[in-house]
Amino acid sequence: MEVVCAGLSYRSAPLEVRERLALSGEAQDLLLGQLRDQGLEAVVLCTCNRAEIYAAGPAAAEALEAARAALCERGGAQAQPHLYEHGGEAAVLHLFRVCCSLDSMVLGEAQIFGQVKDAYERAQAAGSAGGELSRACQAAFACAKRARTETGIGRAATSMASAAVDLSRRIFGDLHGRPALVVGAGEIGELAARHLSQARCKVVIANRTRERAEALAAQVGAAVRPFEELHALLHSVDLVVSSTASPAPLFTRENVVPAMKARRHRPLLLVDLAVPRDVAPGVHGSAEGVYAYDVDDIRQVIDENVAARANEAAKAEQIVAEEVARYVRARAVRDGVPVLAQLRQRAEQIARAEAERTLQHLPELSEKQRKSVEAMGMAIVNKLLHQPTAKLRALDPSGQPSPLADAAAELFGLEEAPPKAAGGKS
Repeated sequence: MEVVCAGLSYRSAPLEVRERLALSGEAQDLLLGQLRDQGLEAVVLCTCNRAEIYAAGPAAAEALEAARAALCERGGAQAQPHLYEHGGEAAVLHLFRVCCSLDSMVLGEAQIFGQVKDAYERAQAAGSAGGELSRACQAAFACAKRARTETGIGRAATSMASAAVDLSRRIFGDLHGRPALVVGAGEIGELAARHLSQARCKVVIANRTRERAEALAAQVGAAVRPFEELHALLHSVDLVVSSTASPAPLFTRENVVPAMKARRHRPLLLVDLAVPRDVAPGVHGSAEGVYAYDVDDIRQVIDENVAARANEAAKAEQIVAEEVARYVRARAVRDGVPVLAQLRQRAEQIARAEAERTLQHLPELSEKQRKSVEAMGMAIVNKLLHQPTAKLRALDPSGQPSPLADAAAELFGLEEAPPKAAGGKS
């Protein structure tokens, strides 16, 4: 079972393509079931910046093709040119880097680790997180924890939410007392509310489930307004940070332009952190003073802060390399054990068969003497297999599995039927 990965991310695909693969929880469950029914282990990872399938199966090429086909089926022809693929150690390396937020738009952000764990737990619940993929995910989680502990990659890391606040300062300057609306009380909405509160904005929260909005408001000292008043709130707030799971845009030219007239064209900034987008394309500049930015626009703000964490990222990359090598070594031992077991089984069967054949011609031997002949055969097997066993368990310094396992299987004909004891049919 070899781990493979197919997917697209902010590095390979524009936002309008990523939106097509923003799968709901129900859609992810259906996809996991489909891959499971094809005999594959699978984990589906969907975030605002990536859509990936990690899979494992008896045939790596078939597993990769199944993952690719599933993404193309859901993303359409537009998605296909933007897909990337990884197999074997490259797929494991990619998974580890994703978990450590080394492949994130926001280098060092903490959210992706939780998102991968959630994806793995969803796969477990669906019965698609099998042995090899589970081992890879658990190793990736351990690697991410080590990177957080041993480096400063996560310290003061710019999140999407904090980048949104930085962008707001560029438009308005000091945010003290500025009325701000947070739409959505999920993880990103919570971070946005906290950052805006720390910037001393007057924060208002609107969420479809009022109870969640009230719970968050109590934590950050914000007010709560009904979700149904969303568009009316545009008359009074200056800044909107939106991150919901809405399948259609919440803010369009049709509801933003009338609000600007009521505001007497006082500037309005809408920062859209959702995928699919909460703010429709074309809202930016639809009226004088309207500014709208999506997750790809936020990248510019984030990139300015990447250099400061470059040294810590290099340390984290070294940890990833070490942990991938550890995983590869562990897998090599697992892969080598069947060859060792088969080789010993074949040798012992031959020794028993030859001892039995010899003893048939020596009926005068006592029971003790007969056992001595049999023991001699096993001793010869043990001495002959001592060095091959040590070699097959060995790994080269690069962490690659020993190439002797396949050679041993071929040289000793381990795929052939084992010899039978004397008297049996050949």
